[in-house]
Amino acid sequence: MTAVSSIGDAIHTARRRHRLTQEQLAELAGTSTRTVREIEHGSGSTSIATVAAVADVVGLTLGVVG
Repeated sequence: MTAVSSIGDAIHTARRRHRLTQEQLAELAGTSTRTVREIEHGSGSTSIATVAAVADVVGLTLGVVG
């Protein structure tokens, strides 16, 4: 499992825990449903700022790797 898919899995799980649809999460994070879908599936090339914004909505923070 890659770091990208781990982040996507964590966001997916937290979104479901908060009982949000991808559409609702996208609206709250100020992004598109497609972007949320890509983050959750570990595809696409979303900026780290957008991933952080989506994660923040569901109560997650991104740690620094290195």
